[in-house]
Amino acid sequence: MDEIEPRLRGLMLAGLAGEAGPYRRLLDELSGLLRAYYGRRCPPGLDAEDLVQETLIAVHTRRATYDAGQPFTAWAYAIARYKLIDALRRGRAHLRAPAEEADALFTPPGASGGAEAAMAARDLDRVMADLPARTRELIRETKIEGLSTREAAEKHGMTESAVKVAIHRGLKALGGKYAGPGGEEGPDED
Repeated sequence: MDEIEPRLRGLMLAGLAGEAGPYRRLLDELSGLLRAYYGRRCPPGLDAEDLVQETLIAVHTRRATYDAGQPFTAWAYAIARYKLIDALRRGRAHLRAPAEEADALFTPPGASGGAEAAMAARDLDRVMADLPARTRELIRETKIEGLSTREAAEKHGMTESAVKVAIHRGLKALGGKYAGPGGEEGPDED
């Protein structure tokens, strides 16, 4: 099976440029992927076809929000996932498969996908958007990419102590911004 992301992204970009044919092909192909996705996840009583139609309408009405610099599949998956979660909340239903399986919508069996990684990178960018640029880079390089403090210091022309302080302050700022009730960080409990 050919690579889904570049094909769907190309169709989306052509559609955004006003080309009706590619946009129609995008919606047709996306509807098949959505039917399979919802078919595996919808519990009895939840109509997968309704979710497909709701998702296609959301993709159409929100198409102007698509950032052409980001993967299309991650953007479409987020819409599909939120539609499923909303339907489950309305019906108080339960998933048959984890909603976190981002790659399952667009990745053929046996292939490695990047939708989950793309969503995580996008979310990380949003979370760290308020930090100074250098602090964002230092956190990303040391905490995500695995550079040592010394390597990051050399790369940025800083002392190791200055790198440690910048990272500490950045993480503390994020902790303050995203701390749970009582100032404790961590997931919400139901």
